[in-house]
Amino acid sequence: MASQKTVDIGFTLDDFAALLDKYDYHFSPGDVVAGTVFSLEPRGALIDIGAKTAAYIPIQEMSINRVDQPEEVLQSNETREFFILTDENEDGQLTLSIRRIEYMRAWERVRQLQAEDATVRSQVFATNRGGALVRIEGLRGFIPGSHISTRKAKEELVNEELPLKFLEVDEDRNRLVLSHRRALVERKMNRLEVGEVVIGSVRGIKPYGAFIDIGGVSGLLHISEISHDHIDTPHSVFNVNDEVKVMIIDLDAERGRISLSTKQLEPEPGDMIKNRDRVYEMADEMAAKYREMLLAKASGQPLESIELPSAAEEPLDDLVEEEIPSAMEEAEIPPEPVVAEAPAVTEEVPAEA
Repeated sequence: MASQKTVDIGFTLDDFAALLDKYDYHFSPGDVVAGTVFSLEPRGALIDIGAKTAAYIPIQEMSINRVDQPEEVLQSNETREFFILTDENEDGQLTLSIRRIEYMRAWERVRQLQAEDATVRSQVFATNRGGALVRIEGLRGFIPGSHISTRKAKEELVNEELPLKFLEVDEDRNRLVLSHRRALVERKMNRLEVGEVVIGSVRGIKPYGAFIDIGGVSGLLHISEISHDHIDTPHSVFNVNDEVKVMIIDLDAERGRISLSTKQLEPEPGDMIKNRDRVYEMADEMAAKYREMLLAKASGQPLESIELPSAAEEPLDDLVEEEIPSAMEEAEIPPEPVVAEAPAVTEEVPAEA
């Protein structure tokens, strides 16, 4: 029987380990990698991403929404994308996140919705002294109080679904600000026209004018548009809850504003002060003349044949910005971020709240 000959291939276990190191994948925080779930733990899961040591995803990083059990999000042997949140710890283990991927995609989606000027619907889940909180694509959004167009107390809005428009989408500052008022105004504007006479009720009175409720949205009757005659204060002409007949003179969908006038409906200068009933009786006739004037002006025709009341005009004050302030002026954004911050890739994974 021939003796067996031992062949020295010159390849040791150390050589094999060195070869594995040479071809080991390099993972860095911020990378998005594919991984397979191979063990579900009570407060997290072990994920095989091809590293020498299984990576770990804590339960608070499994979703942009609250998760109570890992099984709500992950299943054994499931393969999906993971975000590498931190570098290896002393045991060589990486920390992963699904929540960060969902945040990135949610911000991309709301930026797209804002670019499309879309109207979204969302349920109010909480209120604070500044306004109401909603969720859009999983992100927490803020509705400033003056952009909530309802007679209900804010506290009564919890669980109510509202149509909303985007005011501010700023991922860098972690701010998502929305407007209920603008959504309602836009919807109402689609059925309104400049020169149209509408009936409303006085909802509030300020030194610069009166807010008129016209079918669920508020328009501004500026003090300079109440009468051709000088008026010291709107309180001298109107009381809250008065029913009024007004004409629409401007629709600004972008700023969510409806501007109104009774001055343009006066048959004679000062009739809103001296003979309001006559103004209301002749409102449709005066509005028709106003529309003719607009058409003539647009076509470049002379205006001599169109008789509208004349009076020495006072300079038209600029509209006071207080009536519908910009979101950032009026919104006292809560000190905590409007959207819950995902931890930076260099930070330790926070303990669950």
